[in-house]
Amino acid sequence: MEIQKNLEIIDLCLKYKNTLIIGDLQFGYEEYLNKKGVMIPRFQTEDAIERIKNTISKCRDLKRIVLNGDIKHEFGRISKQEWSSITRLIDGLIKDYEVVIVKGNHDVMLEPIIRNYGEKISFVEKFVLDDLFIVHGDKIFECNEKTIIIGHEHPSISFVEKPGEKFKCFLKGKWKRKNLIVIPSFSSLAVGSDIKHGKFLSPYLEKGIGNFEVFIVEDKTYNFGKFKNLEI
Repeated sequence: MEIQKNLEIIDLCLKYKNTLIIGDLQFGYEEYLNKKGVMIPRFQTEDAIERIKNTISKCRDLKRIVLNGDIKHEFGRISKQEWSSITRLIDGLIKDYEVVIVKGNHDVMLEPIIRNYGEKISFVEKFVLDDLFIVHGDKIFECNEKTIIIGHEHPSISFVEKPGEKFKCFLKGKWKRKNLIVIPSFSSLAVGSDIKHGKFLSPYLEKGIGNFEVFIVEDKTYNFGKFKNLEI
């Protein structure tokens, strides 16, 4: 589904011309939970890599992959699972694509992995692509571009009919007269924060999302219209 001219939702990603934008992979989350005493199997890496492959297969003329922050889960050191998962993903991508990693607030210690790839990977605070300004979203950056794309928020939504189930979603609205698009977490474990509770992580959303359009991703993408008009 086209969310804006030349910007298409494909699964949990955005495609712009020859570029695919992916948000919040949160690799290493299982190891983090295991250390906290939550015993879950470590399936996220396989799931994410396979889903990325499937998404790429739906894209024509793809040349660039932008990973929009929070590639890893832990704020501090790089865990064994994070190192293994991130390396596997990058090794697979750099064979065929330019890889750009936009630094997220969880990626403070990502440099030891990145430096192994030299100039094959761009590791940046923000990335400009024509009239798109891609930034993780944990802090404000002034820009001249017309459209800002952020992750960080992990938007999802629940409904009264299924109160125990949350659906990942894209948000599209305005920030200082610019278009603002929020992409959901790609992680199968990080289902997301329910937007109807009104507690937002990103300063880009501090004024609320009443006039934002909600695009829910399930078997396909559904445009649910403006958030303020939803019966939830």
